[in-house]
Amino acid sequence: MRATVMYGAGDVRVEEVADPVIREPADAVVRVLRSCICGSDLWPYRSMPASEHGRRMGHEFLGIIEDTGGDVTGLRRGDLVLAPFVWSDGSCDFCREGLQTSCRHGGLWGGDLDGGQGEAVRVPQAPGTLVRLPAGVDEALLPSLLTLSDVMCTGHHAAVSARVSSRTSVTVVGDGAVGLCAVLAAQRLGAEQIILMGRHKDRTDLGREFGATDVVAERGEDGIARVRELTGGDGTHAVLECVGTQDAIDTSISVVRDGGVVGRVGAAQYDEVPLGFGTIMRNIGVAGGVAPARAYIEVLLPGVLDGSLQPGKVFDAAIGLEQIPDGYRAMAGRQALKVLIRP
Repeated sequence: MRATVMYGAGDVRVEEVADPVIREPADAVVRVLRSCICGSDLWPYRSMPASEHGRRMGHEFLGIIEDTGGDVTGLRRGDLVLAPFVWSDGSCDFCREGLQTSCRHGGLWGGDLDGGQGEAVRVPQAPGTLVRLPAGVDEALLPSLLTLSDVMCTGHHAAVSARVSSRTSVTVVGDGAVGLCAVLAAQRLGAEQIILMGRHKDRTDLGREFGATDVVAERGEDGIARVRELTGGDGTHAVLECVGTQDAIDTSISVVRDGGVVGRVGAAQYDEVPLGFGTIMRNIGVAGGVAPARAYIEVLLPGVLDGSLQPGKVFDAAIGLEQIPDGYRAMAGRQALKVLIRP
């Protein structure tokens, strides 16, 4: 089959690889209908050392089950299924607590396993990982359903971690796909003031459509001052950090209201979170991390199915499997926000 392999920074290829097969009794093989390129894929795309063997890419996909192992229950051949970006058994203590990202028998897509940016995927721990979608679902809903693999659930995780509600004001740091989904999540949870910090007008326009009440294009001290101006000098109760750089976490700490919470979900590229004495005196909380998407899919799924939640609008480009290297270049060059793949 054809699949995406990254061999180093800027070196992404679509090539022939072995077809996935059932290896363990809890496996399933899924033929991919939709996948995408994630902003987090751009980190290795910019910095991965050259590799002779490469690594398989893609951690967001939905598709049709083609085969199952003998221990797979609740799923059958022909089911339309969604895969969260971490596979998990669904039965260990962490999974039962809703923290599937810490599953004792789980793991990540790609690397030595199949990745979602290919024609098919072997899914370990299929009963605990895959979510069966309704038969006959409208194809127009597939992009929004696909966001439940990662970005919509990650934005929701930021909002939940920061305790967003109808009583909280919110700042979202970052206008990428996760940041825009965080705006949508905050709006869904009832926040009346949602400040989006971003400087790309096409993205912030979508942020306004998703529920942002204000946009702050300034960065650094100017951006911090503008947020404080919009909030009467205090900052917001919740800050959703969706970038992952040191500047983003520093800004988040600076614009959160005393007693507030920063929900951090950006793929961390910083060495430390500033939690010195001055921050502690302000009673600021920092929460979040890698989103347990599997715990949130059923919560968000009804809104996607009835059309009241449309995170699929973050996809502004669509390509075929063979054009995936072009998709990476487009996202790295900020010519695309998030690229949908139709294998």
